[in-house]
Amino acid sequence: MSKTPFKKTEDQWREILDDESYRVMRQKGTEYPQTGEYNLHFENGTYVCKGCKEPLFLSDHKFESNCGWPSFSDSIDGKIRYEPDHSHGMIRIEILCENCDSHLGHVFPDGPTPSQRRYCVNSASLKFKS
Repeated sequence: MSKTPFKKTEDQWREILDDESYRVMRQKGTEYPQTGEYNLHFENGTYVCKGCKEPLFLSDHKFESNCGWPSFSDSIDGKIRYEPDHSHGMIRIEILCENCDSHLGHVFPDGPTPSQRRYCVNSASLKFKS
């Protein structure tokens, strides 16, 4: 478990998150592909955790992956925690906000950028700051 400094009770999370964000971030859900607010969003700025407002991804690292979710080639150093995920009969690496322990999505080693990583992130876990 992480050293999560931003702690909330489940009731407090339900108060600050909409239903879809709660399902994704606190229950490790996944939004439907092509439905997220930031899937095709390419403005300059920073993507922050919807739960704790911690900066997670820069727009400079966002790219169109055609996978149906916002994709980034990298994250802001020290802001993401990586956990093995063996759910649904798959082997993946889950990404969580290091600050509040919220589920963001997964990272895959198939990115087309020099990092060869594709951070596949649910829009429901993000807010954009220009």
